[in-house]
Amino acid sequence: MNSASRVQGRILVASAAAVALTLTGCTPSAQTPSGDGSGDGGGAQTLTVWHYFSDDNQVAILDEYKAMFEEANPDVTVENVFVPYDQLNPRLISSAASSTGPDVVVFNGADMSTLALGNALAPLDDYWADFADADQFPESVIHSLDDTVYAVQGYVNLLGLWYNADVLGEIGVEPPTTIEELDAALTAAVDAGQGGITLSGLPNSQGEWQAYPWLSSFGFTYDDPQREPLVEAFSMIQRWTESGALTREASTWDQTVPFQTFAAGGHAFAENGNWQMGTAESTAEFSYGVVPLPIGAEGGVYLGGEGQAIGAFSEQPDLAWDYLEATYYSEEGGVIAAELVGSIPARSDAAGSEAVTGNDLMAPFADSIASNGTNYPAGVIPPESVADVQLAVGQAWSAVISGQLTPDAAADQVLAALEGLL
Repeated sequence: MNSASRVQGRILVASAAAVALTLTGCTPSAQTPSGDGSGDGGGAQTLTVWHYFSDDNQVAILDEYKAMFEEANPDVTVENVFVPYDQLNPRLISSAASSTGPDVVVFNGADMSTLALGNALAPLDDYWADFADADQFPESVIHSLDDTVYAVQGYVNLLGLWYNADVLGEIGVEPPTTIEELDAALTAAVDAGQGGITLSGLPNSQGEWQAYPWLSSFGFTYDDPQREPLVEAFSMIQRWTESGALTREASTWDQTVPFQTFAAGGHAFAENGNWQMGTAESTAEFSYGVVPLPIGAEGGVYLGGEGQAIGAFSEQPDLAWDYLEATYYSEEGGVIAAELVGSIPARSDAAGSEAVTGNDLMAPFADSIASNGTNYPAGVIPPESVADVQLAVGQAWSAVISGQLTPDAAADQVLAALEGLL
């Protein structure tokens, strides 16, 4: 059984991808960051690209882009430099303080304001104004601060509910469409000696990214944050950890580890993204599928993905732009991202390619885009507060999973933090 046959598509992906891109779009060769892009204006040049990808299939995209660009530019060597997710922003900002840093940055798109305010990104206005294919990109993937463009997303990512069809068959349940059905399925899985659900509980923006759909499903919004929805959502997570459906170790997991755990078998579900399609295809030895997160009409799923930008202190910004234009922002580059990890290309021509429209696993994600897609970050959050808001919610989410905070205490902690940030 191939991956395309494991789940039935419910809407045309191409049209839903177009819907996605009218909304706002966010996750992660071990090398030590060497710092500066180096170029002497002629002859051999090295272009440094900082990123936080640790998943093999996501790293493969960078390798493909490196090969593409080096083939077209024989005098250029692209150096892909891994920086752990939680270290990338601080490293970029500290490097900018000393007027150094990479040529190209691939980062969590929601962190644009943090990096721009930290003087780590170069303005893209002139490049974007001269880019012949700019009209292929919707406004939702163009990240600006104070009317200055600092980054653009080459693709859109979002979360869904992956399921192990073999486990669900064993326990006699269908993929859930409501939280109540998910709770019942988790109970049945644990009773049968199977794992329940895997997800990320890191106390940072990754945790907030995975927490938000559940928080919003109970009615939480940043426009008018209330205590009761937070308590209800945190209580649900507490039930999962107390029953064994969710391991407390998830409080230390980024988004790569929980999907690797799911793909190894023995777990019913994984809250994870479309970018994991390549990992599922290459790793999972069981039948699997995806459904939208069962969060109801009120729930929101962030439309995210990585933003791409030029480092503020690149010594060769023109070369950095040439790289972005030829890779992330090209039709071929968008198709590569779709084929290798299942990301939905931002370019309208690439979004209509066979790589997208011919992959049934993308349909549930496209369905979520149309029904629950939510701006990331929430527009009501002031740019200077985005990082602190994500941290506050991520820390509370992680503390409930680890058992360090009760749902009531976690809700109070979030509200106290948000009062001074929104």
